[in-house]
Amino acid sequence: MQKTSNKTLKYYIKDNIVFIVSMAISSLLVIWGVIDGSGFSEIANKIYLFLENNFSWFYLIVTFFLVVFCIYLGFGKFGNIKLGPEDSKPEFKTTTWFAMLFCAGMGVGLVFWSISEPLAHYINPIEGITPLSKEAMNFSIKSCFMHWGVHPWSLYAVVGLGLAYFQYKKNKPALISSLLEPIIGESRVNGFIGKMVDIFSTVLTVIGVSTSLGMACMQICEGLNYLFGIEINVKVWIILIVIVACIYIMSSVSGLNKGMTYLSNINIFLAICLLIIAFCIGPMQTTLKTIVNGVGLYISNFVSDSLKLDPYGENIWIYTWRVFYWAWWITWSPFVGVFIARISKGRTIREFVAGVILVPSIACMIWFGVFGSLALNVVNLFSIDALTSMAVNPETALYIIFNKYSIGTLLSIISIIVLLIFFITSADSAIFVIGMMSSKGDLNPKNYRKILWGIILALFAIILLITGGLDSVKTISVAASFPFLFILIAICISIQKVLSSQIKIKDKDKKKSLF
Repeated sequence: MQKTSNKTLKYYIKDNIVFIVSMAISSLLVIWGVIDGSGFSEIANKIYLFLENNFSWFYLIVTFFLVVFCIYLGFGKFGNIKLGPEDSKPEFKTTTWFAMLFCAGMGVGLVFWSISEPLAHYINPIEGITPLSKEAMNFSIKSCFMHWGVHPWSLYAVVGLGLAYFQYKKNKPALISSLLEPIIGESRVNGFIGKMVDIFSTVLTVIGVSTSLGMACMQICEGLNYLFGIEINVKVWIILIVIVACIYIMSSVSGLNKGMTYLSNINIFLAICLLIIAFCIGPMQTTLKTIVNGVGLYISNFVSDSLKLDPYGENIWIYTWRVFYWAWWITWSPFVGVFIARISKGRTIREFVAGVILVPSIACMIWFGVFGSLALNVVNLFSIDALTSMAVNPETALYIIFNKYSIGTLLSIISIIVLLIFFITSADSAIFVIGMMSSKGDLNPKNYRKILWGIILALFAIILLITGGLDSVKTISVAASFPFLFILIAICISIQKVLSSQIKIKDKDKKKSLF
């Protein structure tokens, strides 16, 4: 009897090694943060500084390469290949598809940075541009378009496209390791290398999503403080995260076609309402001109800005903003990629690339054009010290700027609601995806796993807040993302190899049919 139970235990451990190890690593990081928060922060900061000083160029090159690769996939000879059997049809309506991928892909950050980032670039632009000048205004909007445009969505598209193809065309599990099979072989994918890739991807997703949840918590609490005078402290942070965690866990347990779908559609509706109101109360003509001018600057400087790094300068702005953003998006790419793949069966590669990259990028540009103009329109009402304070404390800038407009309170209330739902939808989709990644790619992971990962996400978000807030978010994002750059390169090689093979097979079949 004892031997049988031992065999059962060994089989369970072997069969669930990704879940057990990734859960253990995530739990240990949480425990480390609780016991020695300063030590946790110090180690992460050392890794961050090392990567910032020595590998910023690598982040820029790889991210730009991924953009080019996506254009090549979507608008080249592979564009008509369907992600699934030839007779398959999309599972979700196009509007719902956009809503779900948008909520999963951007979520909290879109609201968090909508006001503060344009202000920050205006006050402290890159070296060579005079702060608080018209040139700084143009630079501000162009930079926001760069950070929230094609680059992040290309990161997501590479992972999502590869996973959708391997899942629905090759019947492979929804795992990052599956993408490497064409270059390392099936035995290694199912062995140690594959397991390590999946464990790392799972932990990276926990870190990436937790950073956004921490940001959302900070801004929601600041909004409650600004509007209702609720005192902000660690206790309030914990209460908010616990309440939201209960909601997103219940939503995730209810299933993808229920909670996540409803919340995504509601949130897109509210976000559009917020955008329209902000546009209507702001300088409408200036906003339209800003968007058009910003798109022109973004396109005309796309290549040079993508690879901008002064070999003889300090590059402080590049490190602080661009490298941070690319690293942050990388930590999100396994999670968003898996989720987008899950909802994209039946679409062609061309449709996938256009839908995942172009449409959300345009939406983000409009968003930052509207809110950036709203902020820059009233900068003359603040002192330099006040503007600097808003740039340094991005979680409060949104409410301070809104307060300068006639219905600012309404905008602030809608923003808090949108943040809350983004908070829920991001975490909801995250624990669904983490459940898949730690369950051999199971498209319907067990509820107990989703509940456990939901708790871990909440605890990790609390740790990041306690150990340094936004500074910890930036530090841990860059520190954790670096190894995944190499996995992204390998994924591109693998996608190219497998798609080329399919084209060759199709060409052979056409030749045979002629004879």
